Amino acid sequence: METARGGTAEDPRGSGAGTHPGAARAAETRDRIIEAATDCIRRWGIRRVSMNDVAQQAGVSRRTVYLHFADREALVLAVLTRISALTVAAVEPLVRSRDTLAGQVAEAAVHVHALGPAQLQLGLGYRPGESEDATLLLAHSDQVLAAWHGFWRPFVAEARDRGEVRPDLDPDRATEWIMRVIISLVTVPARTFDPDDPDQVRAFVSEFITRGFAS
Repeated sequence: METARGGTAEDPRGSGAGTHPGAARAAETRDRIIEAATDCIRRWGIRRVSMNDVAQQAGVSRRTVYLHFADREALVLAVLTRISALTVAAVEPLVRSRDTLAGQVAEAAVHVHALGPAQLQLGLGYRPGESEDATLLLAHSDQVLAAWHGFWRPFVAEARDRGEVRPDLDPDRATEWIMRVIISLVTVPARTFDPDDPDQVRAFVSEFITRGFAS
């Protein structure tokens, strides 16, 4: 599902907005709607926000909102995708600070489970079930998955070059495993470790990624 016409998770505002006055106005309106939706979600949550609320907050008609977003789910996803792109940028230096793939994945898992800047910014952690709703919605976005895939693939390739993982490890499959594990840390309750303890999260992820990916 697209978050913006011509946009990507890395560039959620779209491309080519400055090449034509009409396109620039459309992009500006779209940005205003997304900002308004962000404010509304922060106030009421993703389950209660409505297209009418967003239209009033943005100062546009309900029809204008629908011109840019097919339905409420598409609008909510656009908000989450934009913040997800910011999350990728925020997590990268933390991941880069670790010198092994196991440590890098564990560090990302810690921060994603802790709700990270995306969910804390929207206040979803204070509404039961909304954090999980947001994660599952993002998990069904091809653009978001592509962005995270692009983020992790070089780390897997670098680990293979270092000899940290087995030489026949498929970077695409390894990347999908990493993404699935991180998503599950948000959506599935833990039984054998405390998910609110960063050290236990790091130990849990490192233990199994090391065994599963090693020679």
